[in-house]
Amino acid sequence: MFELFLGELRRSWIQFRRYPFDSLGLIIITTFIFFGLFLSARYIAGDTFKLGERLDSVVIGYVLWTLVLYILSDISGGIQLGAQTGTLEQLFLSRFGAIKVFLMRSLAELTIHLLIILGSLIAIMLFTGSRLSFPPVLVLPFVTLLLGAYGIAFALGGLALLLKRVQNLFSIIQFLPLFLLSTPLETWKPPLNILAQLLPFTTGAGILRDLMARNESLNLTKLAIAFINGLLYFGVGLFLFRLAERKTKQQGMLGGY
Repeated sequence: MFELFLGELRRSWIQFRRYPFDSLGLIIITTFIFFGLFLSARYIAGDTFKLGERLDSVVIGYVLWTLVLYILSDISGGIQLGAQTGTLEQLFLSRFGAIKVFLMRSLAELTIHLLIILGSLIAIMLFTGSRLSFPPVLVLPFVTLLLGAYGIAFALGGLALLLKRVQNLFSIIQFLPLFLLSTPLETWKPPLNILAQLLPFTTGAGILRDLMARNESLNLTKLAIAFINGLLYFGVGLFLFRLAERKTKQQGMLGGY
């Protein structure tokens, strides 16, 4: 597994070095989209526009949304590209298995993409004056968020195996994570708080807001709920991907497009 990850990391780094302007453009686009939304909201609200401490939460929600969108589109996009170029069957014939290949490739590319996300976050903080905290324990809720994101990414990857093209579907659902990540669902009162804990990303994003924007200590109960939530979505996503893989092979559609 580690050997596979290193190989995919080397592949991602080579692509990153060969297309530096693509990465720089992504940082600029991500930053200016947020800045445009920020200025538009301030123009509409006029002189009364004051976010105060909520600005930090908005910045966290937006950056997490861009990260989750990248993860959700990564596996399904790789499957579509493999189907178009005729390399999809090679991935499924790997001795590691398709799931391990896609997961290690996605994690390797995420390692590089996190540098881009960090660059966007720094630029947004400079533009808006946001001041976020970065305690080491934020890695734990961040992992729970990644588990949920990759679970849904594998489910979408299963659809891509069956349908071969899911761009329009992704265009429809891409704004749902924006609601889940930007809205402070952790502030909902019973019984709505139970619903918030069942939705993907929400508990982990709430903990990140507590740590980075509100300077609160880590809540172990919330962290446990976030891990259970993330593992559940990750397991369901892998299960659905397996079903789609089996059905695709039975129909002889793996190499088709």
